[in-house]
Amino acid sequence: MDLMGILLLIIGIAVGFALGWLLKKGNSNIGTSNDSGELIKLNERLKNAITIHTEQKESIENLSKEKELLISENSQLKEANQNLEEKLKEHKEEVEQLQKKFTLEFENIANKLLKQNSSEFAEANQKRLNDILSPLKENIKTFEKKVDDNYEKELKERTSLIEQIKSLEKLNTQMSEDAHNLTKALKGDNKAQGNWGELILEKILESSGLIEGEEFETQHSTTNDEGSRIQPDILIKLPDNKHIVIDSKVSLIAYQEYINAEDSDNQKSHLKDHLTSVKAHIKGLSEKHYVTGKGIDSPDFVLLFMPIESSFGLAIKADNELYQYAWNKKVVIVTPSTLLATLKTIASVWKQDKQTKNA
Repeated sequence: MDLMGILLLIIGIAVGFALGWLLKKGNSNIGTSNDSGELIKLNERLKNAITIHTEQKESIENLSKEKELLISENSQLKEANQNLEEKLKEHKEEVEQLQKKFTLEFENIANKLLKQNSSEFAEANQKRLNDILSPLKENIKTFEKKVDDNYEKELKERTSLIEQIKSLEKLNTQMSEDAHNLTKALKGDNKAQGNWGELILEKILESSGLIEGEEFETQHSTTNDEGSRIQPDILIKLPDNKHIVIDSKVSLIAYQEYINAEDSDNQKSHLKDHLTSVKAHIKGLSEKHYVTGKGIDSPDFVLLFMPIESSFGLAIKADNELYQYAWNKKVVIVTPSTLLATLKTIASVWKQDKQTKNA
């Protein structure tokens, strides 16, 4: 029995008790006139209660039917919902299986294409690299051989340079002796002195390794912007069309007199004359303005070559500001030893320049 039936049973029992109590009370008081009115009222109330009971019973039955209908509809909806969930689950499983299948097939296809393309790409790149690197390897081997050959050659030349420097010392000593021997022959003849200085300068150039006509010129003649003739003794050429000017100057007479002087007073007098002669050469060379010559691209100084080492040594000893005096005049004094070292350096610069161009 459901909840609605139990409720109706309780209501029926309550109504039955009420009717029995009213009937009993009516029989016990039937002779009483006042109670007859109450009985009538009770009967009316009973009728009303029965009517209400009947209406409530019908309402309860209607509600029970609606409940059963709702329960039936709810069961149908649950069943339909369960069917939908099962179909949705099946559909989801099918979608997942299809996704896995498509993913696996896509990966297989992509791997196959990647493997094929990678193999072809690697082969093509390997071939291109071989085409590029093979000539390069040969060139590198050739270049390495040239570098090794040049290094060995340069090492030999450096060794030879050391020997030449040693021979230079001997040459310098011999030149000093020759200067003493030539003093009498050159004394009083400035032209002969100049020619002798130029001869010593040419000998040093031959020992330096520079090539005449290609890396230096003698008696190069040109003019400046004012039309004056400019003719330095030596024009040294450098890479990139640069130049260095060298001019030979001999201060011999006063120097020789100083050497042959027998007392200190005469020595001081001749030393002063020697220093004056050297400064005159510096001033005269500065006023020639060789660096202004057309076609000459030189630093703003020239090299003054003094062929006798001891002559320069005596002058610089007498006046330790002589070198600065010359520099202020845009003149740098060089002797056989310092000039040869300078020219050797220039020859090395030419060699490096040629090796760089060949490389």
